[in-house]
Amino acid sequence: MNFQHRHVLGIKQFNATELNFILDTAESFKEINTRKIKKVPTLRGKTIINLFFEASTRTRTSFEIAGKRLSADTVNISGSSSSVVKGETLEDTARNIEAMHPDIIVMRHGASGAADYLAKRMSCAVVNAGDGTHEHPSQALLDSFTIRQHKGKIAGLKVAIVGDITHSRVVRSNIDCLNKLGADVWLSGPKTMLPPGIERLGCKLAPSLAAAITDADVVMMLRIQRERQGKTLIPSLREYSRYFGLNEFNLKLARPDAIVMHPGPMNRGVEISSAVADGPQNVILDQVENGVAVRMALLYLAAGGENLVED
Repeated sequence: MNFQHRHVLGIKQFNATELNFILDTAESFKEINTRKIKKVPTLRGKTIINLFFEASTRTRTSFEIAGKRLSADTVNISGSSSSVVKGETLEDTARNIEAMHPDIIVMRHGASGAADYLAKRMSCAVVNAGDGTHEHPSQALLDSFTIRQHKGKIAGLKVAIVGDITHSRVVRSNIDCLNKLGADVWLSGPKTMLPPGIERLGCKLAPSLAAAITDADVVMMLRIQRERQGKTLIPSLREYSRYFGLNEFNLKLARPDAIVMHPGPMNRGVEISSAVADGPQNVILDQVENGVAVRMALLYLAAGGENLVED
């Protein structure tokens, strides 16, 4: 199919056919990551700017590797090394970068809607690498890719997502992505971490961790995002772990072949025990590996996809 989107700002812009097309494209790129020489000339001559105003290990590194494996020229700029620290606005920073004629800007920013704001003002493609508590589209896509890899399908699966729902951009993107692909999404977490009206997004709220993960095909755990909280929303980490931590005992409530996921970074002993994080049902490192293939697909499509002409 012909990819019609200039920017990748959120899952909401895609329908199920387009989401499956992105996943299929990622599948075609995954093999490159296992080659002896992990590089193809697909984006040779293209320039990608990774503009990260928030700390990141997996997402930033993954986008950088994805660009380089497609032979693009990649430049990394962090918030602390940009002129934003001198008082320059985001728009002025981006316009100065645009004057150097990049093809794609991959941006992570602490403000919800920042990627959309930038996309409306830029002539180059913008890929959202996470904006505030709004969306994290590439994470949702790599999660769906990983589920499809291990389960062979997504439609009809029960997916439980547990943790700090209010402050998680991963949740919002995943709910939309998994719903469009036919999954049955359940949420659970402390009441202080459940935004009102979240059910309107097309998911079910479980009264407890046990109810959420019972007979689940996929269990996705989220960390407490204390950096986004204005105040402490739980009595203690110990109490949180007692009621909402996944361990080898309560995991038995899920289906025997259930997979355990986590977008990272993990807080071992809080939302997930080491026994589960390192256990046979975890696919956490598969998520990281698949992230490169998915981000290769997004960069390829944002750069023009099938319309690219090789020399």
